[in-house]
Amino acid sequence: MAIAGVILLAKSVKLTTKFTTAMEIPVEFIEKNVKLRGRLHRISERGLEIEHVPITLPIISSLQRRWNSDGLLLIRLAGVELTPDGTVWLKEEVKPPQMMWFQLLGRKDSALDCLVVVSKGRFSSICLNEEILRRGLGKTVRIDGLAHESQIYWKLHKRLLRAELKAVRKNKGIWKEETLIEKLKERIRNNRYMQKLKQFATWLSTRL
Repeated sequence: MAIAGVILLAKSVKLTTKFTTAMEIPVEFIEKNVKLRGRLHRISERGLEIEHVPITLPIISSLQRRWNSDGLLLIRLAGVELTPDGTVWLKEEVKPPQMMWFQLLGRKDSALDCLVVVSKGRFSSICLNEEILRRGLGKTVRIDGLAHESQIYWKLHKRLLRAELKAVRKNKGIWKEETLIEKLKERIRNNRYMQKLKQFATWLSTRL
C-alpha cells in the first residue's frame, strides 16, 4: 500500500513523468521556471533535440520505464539569435549523448525557450546561451515567454548582455572589426569611379 501511495503521488505531481512533447509540460512548470535534465540527440538549425530524463525512484524504476514513451523536446537557446557559425560551434562543442540541464522560460508552439547548462568536468559547467554570446556567435534578443517587467527577465537579460559585451570588446565573431586594408579594399570596390571603369572595360571587351 505504501509503494502504491508513492506511485500515485509521483504521478500526480509529475515528478517521474517523461515529457516527450512541449505541450505535455504543465503550465506551472514553465511559470515557475523549473529545471529539467535531458540527453542530447541532435542539433539542427531549429534548436537542440533533447530526450527528457525524469527523476527516477529506485523502488519503482522498472514501472517508470513502462510509463515512459519515446519523443524528443525541441529546445531553443532563450534570448539568443544564433548565427550559422554558432550552430557549427554547438555541434562541435556538445555531442550526443551529452547530458544537460534546461531551465524552462517559455513555450511557443512545439518549441521550448530555455537556459541550457552543460557540465564541463567534475566541478565546472557552462551556460550555452552565455557562451554563444561570449564568443560572438550570436546576438542578444528578447527572451520569449518572460514578462518584460519581471525580475527574472531583467536578471537573465543582463547576464546575456554582459556576455555579449565581452565579445564586442574583444572583437570576436560577428563583432570582429575589419582591418585597415580590408576597409580600403571595400572602399575601392564601392568607389563609383572604379565601378564605371569596370563597366567601360566590360563594354569595350565586347566591341573588340
